[in-house]
Amino acid sequence: MRTGSEIILDTLLKNNITKIFGYPGGAIMPVYDALLDYTGRITHYRFAHEQGAVHATDGYARSTGEPGICFVTSGPGATNTITGLATAYMDSVPIVVLSGQVPTSLLGKDSFQEIDITSIAEPITKKTFLVDDVDKMEDVINEAIAVARGGRPGPVLVDLPKDILLAKTGHLPAANPPTPKDTPAPPLDTAALEAILLKLAEAERPVIYAGGGVKSSNTSALLQALAKKGDIPVINTLMGLGTFPMDHPLSLGLSGMHGHPEVNEAMSRADLLLVIGARFSDRAIGLSETFARDAFIVQLDIDETEFSKNILCDLYLAGDLKNNLAYLVDHLDAKAHSEWLAWIAGKKHPPKPDTLYCPENIIKTARKAYPDETILVTDTGQHQMWAAQHWPVIHPRGMLTSGGLGTMGYGLGAAIGACIGNPDTPVVLISGDGSFRMNSHELLTVATYNLNLTILMINNESLGMVRQWQKLFHDKRYSETSNKSSLDYILLAKAYGIQGVTVDSLSDLQTALEASKKDSKAHFIEVRIDPDEDVYPFVPPGKSIGEYLVK
Repeated sequence: MRTGSEIILDTLLKNNITKIFGYPGGAIMPVYDALLDYTGRITHYRFAHEQGAVHATDGYARSTGEPGICFVTSGPGATNTITGLATAYMDSVPIVVLSGQVPTSLLGKDSFQEIDITSIAEPITKKTFLVDDVDKMEDVINEAIAVARGGRPGPVLVDLPKDILLAKTGHLPAANPPTPKDTPAPPLDTAALEAILLKLAEAERPVIYAGGGVKSSNTSALLQALAKKGDIPVINTLMGLGTFPMDHPLSLGLSGMHGHPEVNEAMSRADLLLVIGARFSDRAIGLSETFARDAFIVQLDIDETEFSKNILCDLYLAGDLKNNLAYLVDHLDAKAHSEWLAWIAGKKHPPKPDTLYCPENIIKTARKAYPDETILVTDTGQHQMWAAQHWPVIHPRGMLTSGGLGTMGYGLGAAIGACIGNPDTPVVLISGDGSFRMNSHELLTVATYNLNLTILMINNESLGMVRQWQKLFHDKRYSETSNKSSLDYILLAKAYGIQGVTVDSLSDLQTALEASKKDSKAHFIEVRIDPDEDVYPFVPPGKSIGEYLVK
């Protein structure tokens, strides 16, 4: 006989899941009680707050490619995961949140810490479950994991009434977990693929526009092979950074509102745009009516709901990216585009002098200090865009950031998850003072588990991105964007037992970074900058991506 709680933990093990995240409470207590008997087989990481736990679950999933698992209690424990679920949903991240619930006899009676979390979470998850029978437990957990990782990945929520967790059953475990219940991949549409190949052969100014779907489908190698064989420049969305190595000559980097000038110029001038696993976010395309108006646009995606959502394309191809890209690579004729690449190179703006103390060089200095395999994590704000512009991401899972939802406070939890999932890989968090303050209490988690994490907090004593918009569009009426206070961030870090230092020069930053690499402990580096440092290029709202400001 096994309890519902034991079935959950056994099922996780059968799915090769041995690291879990969460925060205990009354309704989920049976799982935590059972967890004691799984010591040595399952490791649980407890956080200061459920939001930190679910962001860590997300960071673990993004950095490893495996589903993350998070346990929370009912009521406020469950509602505290909503921002994390929405963050994962917008960015297609496979996580499963398992929330405790009041006993089934108390459902619908406004019981203590009862909330209809499945209804709340339904719009921001791929699927929700309420387990009402202990004999269904194993099937539900297996399905939840399969749904989260299958097709277009995303979050799943499973609600677990306390009496079901305590109930015992003689239900025998399955020998192996079921395979993911994906819709079978359709047969190759060779007619569409041949049409794409014809367009690639005819194009004089082709561009590949790659997004997070390349990362989710593990097709970066195929993307690289296609671009190199066709001599085609690659532009990335924020979520697609790293799917094509940014140190390669064909990599143009970030597109959109804060994209490099040559990137947005190339997008505007292209005669063929091959869109792979990207969803045409408003921040990436600017004014939709003028986006790539000279280009024949082809969109490849596993999710047909993305077709015609924001941009009308000339050709759509649904299905598995791996099979479709493999066909294109195998059948594409090599072709050079030297004139096109030279034209793009001519649109580049010169970098700032490398001795100037500015955000661009702060990011570049940090990048040079760490090896290629380093995992970069960011929060949301100006620092996020500076990092996306100036930190070359070399491998597909080398940058974790909240793209779709733009979640301030995401970074520290996600960085913790990346450390736990990749214990032998350097992890660097770049945050801002506004974002960092939202979940700074998770420094306790960093210290508790002695994680090797370097935190660079760029401090401009303001909500910098909001302030920049106030400067540009609200006549410099800086309403409620100052962060000036008596808070000493170094003392805060030291209160948690974490080494900290403040820097205000590139040489001091280099010294601090070198010190952070000499041991396996966490380091907190406060990097002070002028609040008038802004993010450029910048495409104003309502403008095409070719209408960018550079200062």
